[in-house]
Amino acid sequence: MANTSDAKLDGADVLTSQSWLVYLIVALIAAAVYLGCSVSPPSLMDDVDAAVAQISRNMVTSGDWVTPRVDGIVFLEKPAMFYWPMAVSFKIFGVHDWAARIPFALSAIGLACLTCAFGAWAFGRTAGLCAGLCIATCVGLFLFTRIVIPDVTLTFTIALAMWAFLRALDDEEPHLRFWAFVLAVSLGTGVLLKSLIGAVFPIATGVLYLFLTKQLFVARTWKRLRPISGFFIVLLVAAPWHILAALRNPPYFSLALHSGPGEYHGFLWFHFINEQVLRFLNLRYPRDYNTVPRLWFWLLHFLWLFPWSVYFPAIVRLSFKPVDRAGRARLLAICWIGFILVFFTFSTTQEYYSMPCYPALALLLGSAMAASGDWIRRGTRVLSLVTGCAGLACITIFFLVRNVPAPGDISSALGHHPSAYTLSLGHMLDLTFDSFAYLRLPLAVAAISLLAGALATFWWVDLRSFLAAALMMVLFYHAARLALVVFDPFLSSRPLAEVLLKSPDGNVIVDHNYWALSSITFYVARDVLILNGRYFNLEYGSYAPGAPDIFIDDTRFKSLWLDSPRYYLVTYQPKLQQFKDLVGQDHLEIVATGGGKLILTNHPLEHARLPRGDTPFASSFQLQFRH
Repeated sequence: MANTSDAKLDGADVLTSQSWLVYLIVALIAAAVYLGCSVSPPSLMDDVDAAVAQISRNMVTSGDWVTPRVDGIVFLEKPAMFYWPMAVSFKIFGVHDWAARIPFALSAIGLACLTCAFGAWAFGRTAGLCAGLCIATCVGLFLFTRIVIPDVTLTFTIALAMWAFLRALDDEEPHLRFWAFVLAVSLGTGVLLKSLIGAVFPIATGVLYLFLTKQLFVARTWKRLRPISGFFIVLLVAAPWHILAALRNPPYFSLALHSGPGEYHGFLWFHFINEQVLRFLNLRYPRDYNTVPRLWFWLLHFLWLFPWSVYFPAIVRLSFKPVDRAGRARLLAICWIGFILVFFTFSTTQEYYSMPCYPALALLLGSAMAASGDWIRRGTRVLSLVTGCAGLACITIFFLVRNVPAPGDISSALGHHPSAYTLSLGHMLDLTFDSFAYLRLPLAVAAISLLAGALATFWWVDLRSFLAAALMMVLFYHAARLALVVFDPFLSSRPLAEVLLKSPDGNVIVDHNYWALSSITFYVARDVLILNGRYFNLEYGSYAPGAPDIFIDDTRFKSLWLDSPRYYLVTYQPKLQQFKDLVGQDHLEIVATGGGKLILTNHPLEHARLPRGDTPFASSFQLQFRH
């Protein structure tokens, strides 16, 4: 029977007396975070977000739902199912930035509800509620769903596979065939989302669990799991797209363990050898990513699972003996966490790579929180102290910058560390003291949320304190959303794209890094030329047969720029002198500036259309330019 620890928490009976109420609480809190913060306007596109959204739009407009393309360049890094939900969202709601985020917000809400259901089945309703709250409001899931990446949906499929695996082995489960089917479908869907790891992670976790519980070589185990029929179900789900993608992107077979400029080995080579084998060995070409030091990769989980990571010590006191459903679920969670973290310890690592183990951590935390005890009470006191200090820090910074001027947009007050931008938290290094003058409102909202949370968790130590901490994080994430709005001119090129949409027709050229300026392409809804940008993740596809000629060098740029048609160039302000030297100042007209970027054109305009709120800075920049 399930371990029901609901009675151990004062005040928990009312909230956990009905399963539907537990799920409703988790769903509402998750919706407040992910629909409220990620989808509600402004839900702006920047960097990788805009590029991925543009790929999805290309599927809708071209009708080709098999081969992802960026500006006509085949882009084979991720399976097509990553883009399909966004493309469907565009079909339903139209092409909008908020529509691109809906599938990921729904995935996060679904993951929170799934973790809640898993926890309730294994440990009882209170534990399920706590596990759901952990997932719904932890820092890592919020932070990494602000980036449009498939990991949150992959995490959902892995969590579902793990639950199905455990239920298929449960002696009291009456629907064995159904859960074996769910397991196989989850594995196939995971492969379609992020290739082999979608199946490798749950299968390896399951094998490790079976070995530790001495069920690996028991015939009854495999009769329940139905691996043969499951294998064919996985193939039925995942194989059709892979076959079509291989047929449409030859050559079909290549076993090369290296690549370089000018080499193209087709879809299968890039998708499996380059993206799976060579990336694991840190030999992938082109190498367009950084790696987090191993120790930091492990320690950062205290941040990713905050505020609930204060309860990590209480996990040690739990029983992991597989003598009942709760013990088996905890042991599976340990295998789940251990395999993923060890796997990436010996591979290239980025901060969000361990997201698939968040549900397992949440299940353990929820189990410990429901059991209560001294370590939980101490953790709550630590949480109250940490959030109180953070709230006081926000208030202090707010008063220190209250009279600091904030002209133009925040980009003028930020530092620049481009070498760190391939890491998810790379832009945090750009913050300076003066930049907080632009963040007064987010600071105030963050201070209110943190101090209110500190008082509530100091006053309560039971389930009410967990709910208070969850609500604190909801308000804190809305403060983060307000901060992202302030960062929009720096991270996104939407204001400049709006200027292009109002300007006379002309061809658009983006300078050097397509990814960093990809929101131009998304918001203006047109293909562009890329100046000196044939590198990183666009390089491989640029050598595919029939690839469009969109990459230009300085010589070709000069020829086009001095020709009669109108061109627009989107670049960064420090590079202005370089273009003055290349084509001459008389052939450069500033259209608009903002976020450290500018739009130039080769023919005069009647007047420059400047982004709203950026007019004084842009006018000053133009005056300096003309002199």
